[in-house]
Amino acid sequence: MELNDRNLQTLTEYLQKTLSPDPAVRRPAEKFLESVEGNQNYPILLLTVLEKSQDEVIRVCAAVTFKNYIKRNWRVVEDELNKISDPDRTAIKANIVNLMLSSPEQIQKQLSDAISIIGREDFPQKWPDLLTEMVTRFQSGDFHVINGILRTAHSLFKRYRHEFKSNELWSEIKLVLDTFAQPLTELFKATIDLCQTHATDINALKVLFSSLALISKLFYSLNFQDLPEFFEDNMETWMTNFHNLLTLDNKLLQTDDEEEAGLLELLKSQICDNAALYAQKYDEEFQPYLPRFVTAIWNLLVTTGQEVKYDLLVSNAIQFLASVCERPHYKHLFEDQNVLTSICEKVIVPNMEFRSADEEAFEDNSEEYIIRDLEGSDIDTRRRAACDLVRGLCKFFEGPVTGIFSGYVNSMLTEYAKNPGVNWKHKDAAIYLVTSLASKAQTQKHGITQANELVNLSEFFVNHILVDLKSPNVNEFPVLKADAIKYVMTFRSQLPKEQLLESVPLLVAHLQAESIVQHTYAAHALERLFTMRGANNATLCFAKQKNLSNVSCCLSFTMFCLFAVLLL
Repeated sequence: MELNDRNLQTLTEYLQKTLSPDPAVRRPAEKFLESVEGNQNYPILLLTVLEKSQDEVIRVCAAVTFKNYIKRNWRVVEDELNKISDPDRTAIKANIVNLMLSSPEQIQKQLSDAISIIGREDFPQKWPDLLTEMVTRFQSGDFHVINGILRTAHSLFKRYRHEFKSNELWSEIKLVLDTFAQPLTELFKATIDLCQTHATDINALKVLFSSLALISKLFYSLNFQDLPEFFEDNMETWMTNFHNLLTLDNKLLQTDDEEEAGLLELLKSQICDNAALYAQKYDEEFQPYLPRFVTAIWNLLVTTGQEVKYDLLVSNAIQFLASVCERPHYKHLFEDQNVLTSICEKVIVPNMEFRSADEEAFEDNSEEYIIRDLEGSDIDTRRRAACDLVRGLCKFFEGPVTGIFSGYVNSMLTEYAKNPGVNWKHKDAAIYLVTSLASKAQTQKHGITQANELVNLSEFFVNHILVDLKSPNVNEFPVLKADAIKYVMTFRSQLPKEQLLESVPLLVAHLQAESIVQHTYAAHALERLFTMRGANNATLCFAKQKNLSNVSCCLSFTMFCLFAVLLL
């Protein structure tokens, strides 16, 4: 394809057609673009349309199409045809950074992603000047440009958080640090100074705090694999400013939205992540700074509300405390009984409460609720973080912590007993706290495999779980019934076989519940019980009790599953 006006016009027309709601128009246009994308100059034509078109919608469409084209075709697979010609590759790398920085934010994000995809394949060997080109733009003073560079760098470097260690990785990180660390630190300091200068300008603060959030993410990525010498030497600069930002409370950056986190919350939550990283991996070097961070994060936790927009911040703040309390170096910070009581009362219990937002998700967004709660994708929730903190505290203070929390559990259950219809959330929190307190080790296959010996799981089952499983009205208090089912499922390897056998017909009854969460949990619990192996094997016990062979037992399990499917 030649670079001429006719081809530009043709490409623009087909891009326009791909936006049509009419499949008869849209699909042929998509097929045409697929048929010509192997031609030389196709990506250059896309970038030209993106740069010169007067129609903003067409520009965005070209940007998305270009990014997806890069995603499909940039990687060179051995023994396969090179899908992008070498001249096109060279031209793309020569122009894409400038084009990205001169584009509106919506287009900039698409091109930033494209640069990251190319960088994963070509940086640093085949694109050695990328970093230098990016760093020089820090001097521009234009934060639209600077944020574009920071966003691209974040996309490029965040893979360092999960890459396996290798000489090739170390070499790349060293190159990045040698080129990027000092300019990033200078930009960090300059941006904080500008925040003070523009402290009353809300528009300027939004841009500057977006920069600080991205800088904080880059700090995390560059420090994840190991503590770089540069950041160790400049720890005072970074940690002092991080601490100051944690304690900052600028009214202009507070939002009325109760659902979506604002810039201040996002920045503080990332700083909590950064502090937790250092507390976990570089505790000796971080020790001089730790007390002030513990104080700042503690104050943050006790003054932050229950709104959903604070969930990530609170979760990361609690995870920081969980990281600290697990380290022998910091054991002395938690030895006082009053400290443990205060943590339970002011941090753990409030963040284990079943909120209105949780109730809404339970009723109206059951699939997401199940994925988050049952399948373990709740890593960033308040409850999961509070659970991790309980386990962390039990590592060195199992006896005192169990004693303190048992008092709170009894208090919650007493409140529930006074008026179950009104106070059912107290029992929900009590069950969750007991589960957190008792769980020491677990696997997907067996549930909890090691439990806190100071918690009587069997007695709690008889006194507080069985009553909900046996309730004749399976649709009453669905959250508590889901809790009870989950308790059986979680502690199936710890509960006596008699209690597991007693639970099976009760779980079958809950397959008829109206609540999607409840009957899904019941089906899942039955599946887990009937596939157990070991001392408390419900399947074998059930088979022996009914004088069934293994084949019959499998058939029984299959019938249960089919029964569940029919009911659902």
